[in-house]
Amino acid sequence: MDFRLTDDQRALREDVRAFTREEIRPAAIELDWNGEYPDEILEELGERRLTGLTIPEEYGGRGEGLVELALVTEELAAGLMSVASATALHLGVAAVVERFGTDAQRETFLPGMATFDRVGALGLSEANAGSDKLAMETTAERDGDEWVLNGHKEWVTNFLDADVVLTYAKTGPDGDAPNNVSAFLVPTDAFEVEEEWQTLGAWSVKSPRVRLDDVRVPADRLVGEEGEAYVQRGEVKTGVNVPARGVGIARAALEDTVAYTSEREQFDQPVGDFQGVRWRVAEMAERVDAARLLTLRAAARADRGADVGRELSMAKIRATESAVENANDALQLHGGKGYTNEHHVERYLRDARLLTIAGGPNELHRNTLADAVFDARSESASTE
Repeated sequence: MDFRLTDDQRALREDVRAFTREEIRPAAIELDWNGEYPDEILEELGERRLTGLTIPEEYGGRGEGLVELALVTEELAAGLMSVASATALHLGVAAVVERFGTDAQRETFLPGMATFDRVGALGLSEANAGSDKLAMETTAERDGDEWVLNGHKEWVTNFLDADVVLTYAKTGPDGDAPNNVSAFLVPTDAFEVEEEWQTLGAWSVKSPRVRLDDVRVPADRLVGEEGEAYVQRGEVKTGVNVPARGVGIARAALEDTVAYTSEREQFDQPVGDFQGVRWRVAEMAERVDAARLLTLRAAARADRGADVGRELSMAKIRATESAVENANDALQLHGGKGYTNEHHVERYLRDARLLTIAGGPNELHRNTLADAVFDARSESASTE
């Protein structure tokens, strides 16, 4: 297996790494602490078409694949995870429109999404539909040339600054599941904000709970086939952004720790000269490399059109838990200063903790991974 990046991929990574170092990291602590949306940063990413990274060139995007998405997401998350989240979730909405939308929907929405002049948000999770998305209670009923939507959505990242929400709703009886869910492009001003959560981390980009009450949307805002949205969603692999965010945080925690322990002196020597510290840092480095390789493997397989359920779950578990472990180690090795917002590491820990839940909790991914392992054994035994 060839693990080398192409020249173009390396150039893209270095360009985003430089942007993160120069524009995101210097502002990250203040943006996060003030709960301030990183609009100027996202506007610049739009000008660079990074908010259209995976959108086809014909619609103004860069037409890149999922390996590129993983690389860019890692770099952005190393600067401020909220920026990576806002960008990746926006691109996830665009991917559904590009893959399953009509020509008119693509032409209407994708060019603006490529430049971040039109911002997308995802309306999928609900109070009783977290891990079990098919338990959603939001409904859409056809009324002539319109659909009437009722219900609520939680954790709608980007909502407060978005223009449109890709909203999933039941359009058929539970007995038809999973072929009873449809997706609609609903303007944000059609929703009522019910709750702006006060969260442990990810303070710069809010994910509120919002409600729909008899909201009417034109029939031409249905994305894909009626009743097939949940199934079709499984064909879009932009979820690789979640482990990539974990890799970014884990790497940033490692780099900050190496820099700090190399300079900080105790007992007449740098903290980084103590064997216990060096071994701990070595383990942090192992986590970063293993998480990155698993994430890029999943992305590369997805780009080839292969099934990646096993690989994506493995990457998600490893990368997000590595982010938590590295952030925790970084805070410990920074000592008391790590517990303050004078350094970035306390934010890494708060933000990393979200990733073990977002994109499906790691417990669910462990089930998926275990199923794949046992299914593979059964298939192997049946051919002997």
